[in-house]
Amino acid sequence: MATTTRDTSTIAMLARTDYDQPSIFLPENMLRETRRQRNLVSGTVPEVCLLDPDGDIVRHLVREGRAERCSSWACYHTDLWLSGHDGLRIGIAGNAVGASFAVLVAEEMFASGCRLLVSISSAGKINPDLTLPDVLLIDRALRGEGTSHAYLAPAPHIDADPHLMDAVSRGLERAGRQPDRGTTWTTDAPFRETATALGKASEAGALIVEMEAAALYAFAEACNRAVVCFAHITNGMAVAHGDFEKGPDDGAEQALAVAVAAAKGWLRDVEAGNR
Repeated sequence: MATTTRDTSTIAMLARTDYDQPSIFLPENMLRETRRQRNLVSGTVPEVCLLDPDGDIVRHLVREGRAERCSSWACYHTDLWLSGHDGLRIGIAGNAVGASFAVLVAEEMFASGCRLLVSISSAGKINPDLTLPDVLLIDRALRGEGTSHAYLAPAPHIDADPHLMDAVSRGLERAGRQPDRGTTWTTDAPFRETATALGKASEAGALIVEMEAAALYAFAEACNRAVVCFAHITNGMAVAHGDFEKGPDDGAEQALAVAVAAAKGWLRDVEAGNR
């Protein structure tokens, strides 16, 4: 089929080159309108926030009476839960799964006072030698989704901020929790993880596959935000019975301990004047 002038114009429009231009639609403005429509009071979120795409952490804390809903959180799509852990106050948003949703909530969190965002996503293992369940600190993400391409020019992958990775790693080490670091493949289409696609991801260095990290790291680099992504490796694509296990409490306590240790590493770096 021949390419028409209209087709060419559409392709040119989608091939973005406007990375240095500010957005017209801003998270601050959407938050303002949400507050107006819902009669919400103004307020800020904790400086450390956590994305819980599976919602297991939120469900666990609410079930135990260890979290309260943030009354000033002005997101149309999520609730923000406040909880304290090892002397640190954290804001947690559950079920923000997928690249575009995760970044939407991340933008709103930073517009509301967040200074460090930690994401702990469920992930499937690509490398057969990985142990389940386990946690991986993601330091590189293959860009197999679309959201990152709205923030940064096309490239095969994106690296996490190396200084933040080092600060977080020091925090984890001090807490006796030092997960491996490695590469993920971020996909928008989990049910199109074919053998060919997984093979190519593996050849490019990916150990796991998840749905948020590349977009969150692109947002962080483009907007100069502190974002760190972990993967809770829980499954082998469910090709065998009994897959998708995170351990006790659906892995919630382990995930919280990792997030707090990472945040304390960042806070110590900030207090030392390195940020």
